[in-house]
Amino acid sequence: MNRDGYQSIEQHEVKTFEKQPSALSEHLGKERQYWRDIILGINDGLVSTFLLVVGVSGGNFSSRDVLLTALSGALAGAISMFAGEYLATKSQDEVIKREIKLEEKHVKQFHSDEVDELEKLLSLIGIPEHEKNAENKLRASLVEYYGNDDDALLKIMVALEFGVLESEQRKPIWAGVTSGLLFFSGAMPSTLPYLFVNDPYRALSIASFCTGIALFAVGFVKTFATKELWYISAVENLLFTGVGGIFAYYIGAWFDNLISP
Repeated sequence: MNRDGYQSIEQHEVKTFEKQPSALSEHLGKERQYWRDIILGINDGLVSTFLLVVGVSGGNFSSRDVLLTALSGALAGAISMFAGEYLATKSQDEVIKREIKLEEKHVKQFHSDEVDELEKLLSLIGIPEHEKNAENKLRASLVEYYGNDDDALLKIMVALEFGVLESEQRKPIWAGVTSGLLFFSGAMPSTLPYLFVNDPYRALSIASFCTGIALFAVGFVKTFATKELWYISAVENLLFTGVGGIFAYYIGAWFDNLISP
């Protein structure tokens, strides 16, 4: 083959490599288990406080009244998010610890039964029961290895049976603090305009704009973890809140007309 032929092959290989996604793309790491708390905290703060503000504004309240309501809602929501996430995560952690202790007891007292169960669970990690000799030997090797090491058997049974890895467990205090602080931060775009603007309807317009931008940003940031199309996630976030806002405003207006003399 001549030199031009080699060059054309090299160029083709380079173009093919450039089109392929990088195999070395990094995972999110140990922080990925807190993404739920991050998104839930700030998105809940944005949406719930905005809907509260819109509903109160529809009821013809003054800026001062709306501000007091929004601040109260932000503080109450942040404390509730902190306590809820802390207690829920701690409870889940305590349940998992109890299950692990029970599994440890089973491994010691019913060792052969646990080994038999492991053999059935291996299909969950891509080692199905087939007639191929290679796969049968692999299954036999794995069963033999874990059957001779109680600590290793406990770890793989916990992972396969409960779907729990030690590195993936969330810390209750961090889950609570993350959710609570981000809820309060998410409440600010709907709250702060009423601190500086006396006209409640003008303040509502500013709050709507700021909250919309923040919701769009949250939908965009979420795609760094999910790798979805950013505009779909952002528009979805805006759409749900917008529909809820319209509903909340007219509920507030209806209530104001209902109680007005």
